[in-house]
Formats: sequence, structure tokens, C-alpha cells
Amino acid sequence: MPALTSDRLQKPVTELKGVGAALAEKLAKLRIFTIEDLLFHLPLRYQDRTRVTPMGAARRGDEVVLVGQVALSDVVKGKRRALIVRLQDGTGSITLRFFHFNAAQQKQFKKGTLVRCYGEARPGASGLELYHPEYKLVSAEQPPELDDHLTPIYPLTEGLTQNRLRQLINLALAELKRTEVVDWLPQSLFPNLPSLKQSLELLHEPPPEAEVEQLLEYKHPSQHRLIIEELLAQQLSLLKLRQQHKHHQAPVMDNGQHLCEQPLAQLPFPLTGAQNRVVHEIHQDMTTNSPMLRLVQGDVGAGKTLVAAMTALKAIGSGYQVAVMAPTEILAEQHFNNFRQWLEPMGLEVAWLAGKVKGKARQQQLDKIAEGAPLVVGTHALFQEQVQFQKLGLIIVDEQHRFGVHQRLSLREKGRQGDTYPHQLIMTATPIPRTLAMSAYADLDTSIIDELPPGRTPIETIALADSRREQVVARIAAACREGKQAYWVCTLIEDSEALQCQAAETTFAELQEQLQGLNIGLVHGRMKPQEKAEIMARFKANELQLLVATTVIEVGVDVPNATLMVIENPERLGLSQLHQLRGRVGRGSQQSYCVLMYHTPLSYNGKARIAVMRDTQDGFKIAEKDLELRGPGEVLGTRQTGLAQMKIADLARDQYLLDTVNQAAKQLLQQHPDHIEPIVQRWLSGAEQYAQV
Repeated sequence: MPALTSDRLQKPVTELKGVGAALAEKLAKLRIFTIEDLLFHLPLRYQDRTRVTPMGAARRGDEVVLVGQVALSDVVKGKRRALIVRLQDGTGSITLRFFHFNAAQQKQFKKGTLVRCYGEARPGASGLELYHPEYKLVSAEQPPELDDHLTPIYPLTEGLTQNRLRQLINLALAELKRTEVVDWLPQSLFPNLPSLKQSLELLHEPPPEAEVEQLLEYKHPSQHRLIIEELLAQQLSLLKLRQQHKHHQAPVMDNGQHLCEQPLAQLPFPLTGAQNRVVHEIHQDMTTNSPMLRLVQGDVGAGKTLVAAMTALKAIGSGYQVAVMAPTEILAEQHFNNFRQWLEPMGLEVAWLAGKVKGKARQQQLDKIAEGAPLVVGTHALFQEQVQFQKLGLIIVDEQHRFGVHQRLSLREKGRQGDTYPHQLIMTATPIPRTLAMSAYADLDTSIIDELPPGRTPIETIALADSRREQVVARIAAACREGKQAYWVCTLIEDSEALQCQAAETTFAELQEQLQGLNIGLVHGRMKPQEKAEIMARFKANELQLLVATTVIEVGVDVPNATLMVIENPERLGLSQLHQLRGRVGRGSQQSYCVLMYHTPLSYNGKARIAVMRDTQDGFKIAEKDLELRGPGEVLGTRQTGLAQMKIADLARDQYLLDTVNQAAKQLLQQHPDHIEPIVQRWLSGAEQYAQV
């Protein structure tokens, strides 16, 4: 592999003065191992300490350098004891407020003392104030020391300060000035961009005349240059995965059509046009000797499970085993029941493997799989070492964004026979915006089921403040007395599963008190899987009229008689998750309702989310808005590695560049294949996203 830069920049950080093993360990948490990694650890934002702001010109929210004389200094007692220092400079005055101080500090601020300070101007009791500013006492004879460039603010980790990181990056910049960093972007592709060396120097030390607004909005040409290279690295890593994958062999599956026709004949209505199109695309892939790697996106209730069954039957009819993997036991069990219902009447055995299957029962299932059970359904337990397939030809992964790339690849290895690999079908009910699909799933072909089966009635979404809770409880009582069923969803509290479950238990107790005579169930993440499964089965059998749940019911629960859902504090959830939850009702032909019961006051984002949920049921529109409001890491889920760890690029903000980047990636693959590995290594070294296969 060609060197990324001169050897000097490839040296470990421990070569820099003052970097010992303890500091190197902290830097490793930021994926900084070499001097070059320090150069590519880019600022999040900047502070302008290059000029003094007159106090009269300071505005709320500004981060400013101020120089003024002490007019008064006093300790005040209120809710919190504080040292108050009033400064003035002839254009106005401002207050410094310290909650943590000592007697020596208090004595420093004598009337008439000249002080230079830096901080954020906030509104206070007597005008603008700086809370705990950085400050220095200065002499009237000497001009105040000011920085000669904008001050970068970097991402940190525990035990590392901005000042220490800046010192290290300054040492790395000194090395950069003495050497060259190799520019792997051919100038022919991007002729108007500054060089890599110029870009790095400017972003770490922007001169005072640099456009601060441009830098803050990530629109500076030097940022543009690095954003493009990082997006390219992401794209190239996935295209490389795809290329390697396509070089492998896969089983040719040209039988099984007769099996597919049997469950279709029993359906109350034919497949939709979209389902037929997607089944055809999948079957075409499976008849070639190149491994299929296809993503099927479909909105909530679009009929993806049936498409998966048609795919499985094609493989089984061609003599191969099929593995179906889901991220949660609830969803996996739902699939197990559906597939068993379709396949067992055809004489096809369905095996089941999840964490809760233990002891003798587990061994029985492992034996079935090893002996060639045609279909195996399970959770991530399927890719554990002791699971041996006889002839695995197809893997179906549901809600793939919840698994890391490595987990998907390790399951694929289970079916490897020499250089022959199984086909893979990836399904998601989380519609992925085109921009994310282009970047997160560049290694996959994509099919979209963009049509709902007949007989579905649109869900009516209502937003109410939680002050109207009693009305909502009365509405549930009325619906359940009419023979309908309802969900009451308690959302996440401060990212704590324990508190979330506690809130669900409290709500369950309250509703039992208020709705006497109704059978009410409770499911949450801390219950044993068996307990959860039993409650869900009772709800499905209409033995329970109301189910109080945490967001564990987000995917996979299908109860056509459930026509009402209440989501408490919807402002705590992202749009895609709200859309998934709402999709648990409206599964039949009856009119269904979703009540978003929010807590006031709502933030701007909270209002925007609720408005989108009321206005549309189109999962793709919702996903686009979710991307805009929350960013890619949240939309895809935290386990979709690589995307949430970008150094400077942002898929939501920079999506306008993706077409250009995609074209450039293809040209690089064709014309400069030796540039690919260095670009990927530079940006993704240490990230799981770049998987060797």
C-alpha cells in the first residue's frame, strides 16, 4: 500500500514531546494513534479571541473578549452565594458572576483594576453577564494580549482538556509545516478546491480575517475540501465491500416457484403491484451465481413479511436452508409464528433459536438446524459459534440497521462453503431517506415496497396536551367497551431503562385504578422474554383490552383489533420511532386513532415533530424530516457504525454533495484504484464500518 504521507506524520503520538502511555490511551478513545490522526481531528466550532468587543456592542449569546475597569465588586446572597464584579469600558458595562470563588480572588477585583475576560454574554438581573469567564488582570500601559487566529474547539474525551489537545495539535502542525501530506484526491476531479495541506492548516488556525460565519456553517472551501474526502472514504469503503462481495460465488436458485404458489392461493387478496415487483427483483438476483445483497424498504404494514416468505420458499424449493434473523425476541417470535403458519401446512419444518431457548430445548433446535431444517428463525443467537447449518443458502435480516455490519457478515460466514456464500435479503420498516441509503447502504441493491395492501384505513392522528389526560382515559374506556383494543405507550425517560420501566409500572397501576372492569396488561424491557411473550399472546387473543408498554412494541406486533394508541410524551422520541409505533394500529379495516399526548411547553423540535405526524403517514417524508431534525446517527440507530462518528461531514447538512461524491467514487475506482485504500484508511481507520471481508 502506498504511504499516506511522509513517514514523519505516520509516527505514533508517543513520539511527540510530553505524550506518555496514559495520554496515548486517552487519545486512542478519540481514534488518534498517529501524528496524522491529530491533524484530522477537526474543530467542532471556533471562538474569536482576536479582537476586543466594546461592552456597548455585546449581544446576548455572543462569545466575546472584553477589557474594562472594575466599578464595583461584592458578594451577594440569594439562592446561591455569588461574587459579582461590575466592569465598564466607556461604551457600557457588564457583570461577571462567579459562584465558585475564594477570598484571594475576591480581593483581586479592587475598584479601578483593569481586567481582560472572555465568555458568553447572557441576560442577567442587571443587563448582560458573563458566568465564570476566563479572565486576567492587565496593566493600562500594556495592550491586552490577543490571539492571532480564531480559537478552535475540539471534540474531547474524559481527562483531556481543550488546552492540552490544542498543544498537541500545534506540535502536529509544526510537523506538517516541515513535510508534505499526500493529497489522494486527483485535482482533475475537484479542480477548484484548496490543497489538503492548506485546508488542514487553515481549519486548525483560521486567521482573524477568516469568515467566521462561513466556518460556523461549514461552508468554507477548506471545510468543503475535507467533507468531500470524508464522504468519499465512507462511500469507497462500502463500494469496496460490494466489489469484494460480488467476486464471491453464490448458489443458483432456479426452482421453488411451485412452493411459492401454495401460500399465495390461500391469501384473501392478491399481492400488490409493488410486492410483485420486489419479489421478481429478488428472484432474478437468486438465479445468478453472484451473491444477492438486497435491501427491501417498506413502510409499516406494506407486506414485507410476505415478500420474505416468497424469497424463503424459492430457496427451500431449490434445496437450501434459510435463516431469518430479527433484532428482538418479540419480533423474532412474530416471524416464527407467521412462517410456521405458512410453511408447516406444506410439510416444511421451522426451527426456532433465541436467547431464552435453553438446555435440552436448545440442543433439540441446534440438532434440527444441523440436520437441515428448511427454515430457521431467531435473534442474534443464530450466529453463535455452536450453531451449524447443513446447507445455508439464504439469510433474511429484519431491521438490519439495528445490527452492526460485522454481525451481518459473521452470519454470512455461517453459510460459506469454499468460495460460495449465501444470498442475503435485508428488510427494514424504517424508511431510509435517499441520502442516507446512498451513503449507509452503498453496498446493497435497493427495492422499495411503496404500496399498502387493500383494506387499510388511514390512521387519524390527534395531538393533545397531557392536561386533557382524563378525556383520553374516557376515550379508551369507551373504545374497549365497544370490543376494540388499545395501546398506551410510555416513552423513554432520561435515557434510563430502569426509570422507563418504573414509569410504565406507575402508569399501569393508575390506569388499573381508573379503568376498573377492563383487563390491562403491561410489557417493558426488564421483564423476562417469556413473560413478555405471554402478555403479548393474551393481548393478541383479545383477553386483554389495553396494553401498557414501553417502546418495546415498536416493531413486529400485529393485532388487527387494536384501533387506538396513546403515546405519552411523544416529544421525547424521533419521528421514525413515532411512525413505527403508530403503525401498530390501523392493521385492519376499522378506523384507527393515534393520540400524541404531549407535555407543555413544547420545544421548536417537539412542535415540528408533532406537526409532521399529524400531516402525513408517508414514512419516507417522515424519515426525511427526522434526518433534518435529528441527524443520521439517530435515524439509522446507534449500531449503524461509522456514520455517527464522522469527523467533519454531516449527511443531513451535506446531502447536496452526495451525487457529486458518488460520481467521484466510481471514477476513483476505475481510474485511480491505488488511491482508495489510503483515503479509506485516513478517515476510517479504527472504525468498524470498514470491514475486511
